[in-house]
Amino acid sequence: MEGLPHIAFFGAGSVGCYVGGTWQASGLPVSFIGRQTVKNDVDKNGMTLTDMDGVRLHLPPGSVDFGTSAKGLAKADVIALSVKSHDTAAAAREIAKHARPSATVISFQNGVSNVATLEKALPGFEVLQGMVPYNIAYMQGGRWHKGVAGELVAQATPLTRTIADKIGRRPGQLRLVEDVAGLAWGKLLINLNNPVNALSGKSLLEQLKDRDYRRVVAASQYETLKVLKLAGITPAKLGPIPPDLLPNAIAAPNIVFNNTLLKAQRIDPHARSSMADDLAAGKKTEIDYLNGEVVALALSMRRLTPINKAIVDLIKQAEAGVEKMWSGKELRDYVLADSGSPFA
Repeated sequence: MEGLPHIAFFGAGSVGCYVGGTWQASGLPVSFIGRQTVKNDVDKNGMTLTDMDGVRLHLPPGSVDFGTSAKGLAKADVIALSVKSHDTAAAAREIAKHARPSATVISFQNGVSNVATLEKALPGFEVLQGMVPYNIAYMQGGRWHKGVAGELVAQATPLTRTIADKIGRRPGQLRLVEDVAGLAWGKLLINLNNPVNALSGKSLLEQLKDRDYRRVVAASQYETLKVLKLAGITPAKLGPIPPDLLPNAIAAPNIVFNNTLLKAQRIDPHARSSMADDLAAGKKTEIDYLNGEVVALALSMRRLTPINKAIVDLIKQAEAGVEKMWSGKELRDYVLADSGSPFA
């Protein structure tokens, strides 16, 4: 490992454990900083990392450097940040306090404003945009499972090139991009499915098979694209479908969607959105950093986004304890009624 950057995964939950574990298995020097409950699990069981293609990697107990204190950031050349977006400012304060100013921070978080928040709080640090396009489920007993196809993405620099080259085509592989301006918004467009999945109470696969749910997602994407156009923002193309065609593809009839896009996406039956997991655990969600970002951007231009606003309100109600699981038809009728959306 001589000459390779030491990478600390800060906020090592499901994403941090899976990605960090696969990177350690590839030969990169890795440490983890997360909750005591996760540390206890890893100390007892090690880390087992699986995916829908049958890959199974195991890091035995005692081989994983897992701590609970941000003091562990002091040895990091790279800080891979995967805390929830509402914890970004607090994480930045810990980085400023404990990390070397020469460290590079990669935001592997949802939302579009985290890099700006980190740059403001960490003058002198190099802050890079990253993206995690897949779902990771914690399966108990020190096991994390990748249930959706996709490649990790990060901004291209000599340092990230060193990391990507070391991983190669192994699990956790890292794709580098030069133009990151629209990367976060491109990811957010895809993540607009997260709250719909959370409100459905279903697995991702079950939810996406229901066209009514997909029509709600498509309508929120369509509304978002109109706002982005007004703002002069071009979201990045992150999959086989260009962003401007994504709503129509998502809302396609079941016979088309289920036999083309859904098959190509290769979603594991166990996969659920992280927002669904947060609601199930009684935690605060990232809705303000997904649909809420669309609402805020529109308001800054004195525009309204009633579809995204309705979804934000429903998730806020769920956070407050209103336990209602919506059928596809119920959600479509509620969110899209009188919206004028072509997907109503």
